[in-house]
Amino acid sequence: MGAVIRPSEWHPEDSPEPSATSRPWAGVRPDTWITLAAVVAPLVVAAALIPARGHLDSADNALILVVVIVAVASTGRRVAAAVAAVVSALSFDFFLTRPYGSFRISHRNDLITEVLLLVVGLAVGELAARGRRNRHAADEGRHQLALLHSVTELAATGQDPELVVASAAAELRELLHLRECLFTVRDPGGITARITPAGEVTVGNELWSTEDLGLPTRNVDLPVRSGGWLLGHFVLTPTPGRPVPRERLLVAVALADQVGSSLAADDSATPLPPAGPVGPGAGEVHVDRTP
Repeated sequence: MGAVIRPSEWHPEDSPEPSATSRPWAGVRPDTWITLAAVVAPLVVAAALIPARGHLDSADNALILVVVIVAVASTGRRVAAAVAAVVSALSFDFFLTRPYGSFRISHRNDLITEVLLLVVGLAVGELAARGRRNRHAADEGRHQLALLHSVTELAATGQDPELVVASAAAELRELLHLRECLFTVRDPGGITARITPAGEVTVGNELWSTEDLGLPTRNVDLPVRSGGWLLGHFVLTPTPGRPVPRERLLVAVALADQVGSSLAADDSATPLPPAGPVGPGAGEVHVDRTP
């Protein structure tokens, strides 16, 4: 197997135009708003504490700012939490430590409190980001398992192979972010990109990285096998540049294997059809398990 390769260019015309109506907050990403809040909220809270700074000691003021940092960190954005920690420390220094209105600190205890405020804020942000990443991974795993189970159940209960093929095609579209998914029992020909049984993508003899580049070329072949026989092909039309983790590729291979099991278990055989779309309203799909 060759080395991992990267594309020399993408074709912009292949990428769907983003819809203005689909952009949250009138085209501004939520991360931008959260980062803005990470800057503004500590400043506002520190300024609001100015009238009480003669009645509260520095530790109390710092704890209140920690609450602000935790609130920002609860979103799971590491960068926003770090920004909130830094701005909180600077706000604490400027508004709530003597001499007021200056970034100088005259008391050693205030300096220690500010350093601890910064360290705690950064630590909370890191923990929150890891928790968000773990939750996302768990949700992703459950979703992929549900996709695989739906097709496995159809195959295991002996449903019509055409229904299994149609269901698998729909799941593959969602799983791999495809623009189209076609099934054919004929050799599609002319397709150099292929998903291997190991869940890797090859282009010719070279290994393709999908983690950050997505599926290559205009079409990718996902063979359907069972019992050592090649029973068909899913021809995948990817969304250019959409990353696809290897775990999803392994689930795609498992879906194709379930289709292969369904085709192999079918006693009926019909004439070989041309390649065509699969799915509701896409026309009839004939299945032939002749090797």
